[in-house]
Amino acid sequence: MIPLRDSEATRRLTLANTILIVANIAVFALEVKLGRHAGPILARYAMVPAQVTRLRFAAPQHALATLATLITATFLHAGFFHIAGNLLYLFIFGPAVEERFGAPRYLFFYFSAAVAAGLAMIAMGPNSIVPVIGASGAIAGVLGAYFVLYPRGRITTILPLLIIWPMIDISAYFYLLFWFGAQLYAGIMAGAQGPLLGGVAWWAHVGGFLFGVALGPMLARARAVPARRIRRA
Repeated sequence: MIPLRDSEATRRLTLANTILIVANIAVFALEVKLGRHAGPILARYAMVPAQVTRLRFAAPQHALATLATLITATFLHAGFFHIAGNLLYLFIFGPAVEERFGAPRYLFFYFSAAVAAGLAMIAMGPNSIVPVIGASGAIAGVLGAYFVLYPRGRITTILPLLIIWPMIDISAYFYLLFWFGAQLYAGIMAGAQGPLLGGVAWWAHVGGFLFGVALGPMLARARAVPARRIRRA
């Protein structure tokens, strides 16, 4: 299912969400420009679970740099479709969540979700030496927050069905519940060796989403109630 728009955001371009999108695009443009020479950047700023789990043996300066990869890895992407898919979801679901949080809280929430998603990957594959990159764990946190804050929202979606691709409106509750179920199922089916083999970071999606469900209501401000219209006789 390909989301096109949601019913809850009053603005499509909100400050913090737009900054995140632009930052991701800028870093990806640098990756493309460097081409084959982008390897050192990926090696330096990607998150490697085994390196994080061995921090107790590292020097303090190296430990801090390794912990920072829980954030820096979210700005790196493996290709055009990787970043396009991630930023599409951020563009659709991010604005409504930011409107409930405010820009500062939204940025705090986004990077906290990135850390939670990274820790979920580490928990599932503590000895993995496969670098983890991409914003999908943090964005999964945004989806989790949207799930609890706007369950009655509507998501206009393209449904790819072989030859025809109909456009339909789906309840945000069912859309995101289906999305989460798909991530959880894929993670379980990948088995214990999944995090060690690379591919999609399913458990980052699961961990980020659950983090968003838990923290979203704590950070959200109450929705503004429209003022009643007064009829004058």
